Amino acid sequence: MSNTHQSKSSTANSNESDSTAIKSVITKNNPPRVLVAIANGSEDIEAVTIIDILRRGGVEVVVASVHDDVLITAANGTKISADITLTQLKTFHFADGSQFGFAEEFADSNIFDAIALPGGVPGAEKLRDSEPLIELLEQHDIYDSIIAAICAAPAVVLGTHGFVADKQATCYPGFEEGLIGAQYVADQPVVMDGNILTSQGPATAMVFALSLLANLTGYDETQSIAAGLLC
Repeated sequence: MSNTHQSKSSTANSNESDSTAIKSVITKNNPPRVLVAIANGSEDIEAVTIIDILRRGGVEVVVASVHDDVLITAANGTKISADITLTQLKTFHFADGSQFGFAEEFADSNIFDAIALPGGVPGAEKLRDSEPLIELLEQHDIYDSIIAAICAAPAVVLGTHGFVADKQATCYPGFEEGLIGAQYVADQPVVMDGNILTSQGPATAMVFALSLLANLTGYDETQSIAAGLLC
C-alpha cells in the first residue's frame, strides 16, 4: 500500500508507509459494516473500487441507491445494482440477523462503522439532495462513524451540509470552493481529519478505498490486500 493516511488534522503522505499513520478507530462491529450510497451519475470507477476493496477486506458492504430503484446508471454508463434502496434501510437486517437502527445507548445500536460516497456529476448532486442520506450522515457523524467522500462528493455533499467545517479536506480540483469552512489540501490524494476522510478523484480511488479499509480493519490486514493488488 504505497499511500497511507494520517491521524486527526493531518493528510495522506504518498511516500508514507508507517502503520502509525493509521487513525486509531475502534469499530463497533466485527466485521465492520459500511454503507456505500450511489445514485444515477455516480462515478463508475470510484463506486466500484470502494465496494470491491472493502469486500476483499472482509467488510460487510451494503450498497444503497438513493432512488426508488436499486438499479442505477453510473456517470459513464456502467449499470450497478444496489443491495437496497435507502428507504428500505429502516427494515434492513445485517448478515448476523440484527436489524439496522439507533438506540438510546450506543452499545445497543446496530449502525454502520462508515458511510462512503463516490463522486461524479450529477451523482454527487443527487446524493446531496437526498434527505434520507443527509439524515443518515448526521446520525452517524454524532457516533463518530467515518464519513468518507471522494471527487465531487466532499464539496457537493459534505461541504453543502457542513460536515467539513473546521476540517482539512480535499476534492476534485475545481470543486474546492464547495468545501465550505474547510482548509483545502490540494497536494495530497487522501486527507483525513477526525472522522472525515476525503479524496480527489478516479485515479485516487484505490488509495482512498485502502485508506478506509485500514481505518476499519487495521494496517496489517490492509497491507495484505494491497500487496495482492500490486499496490
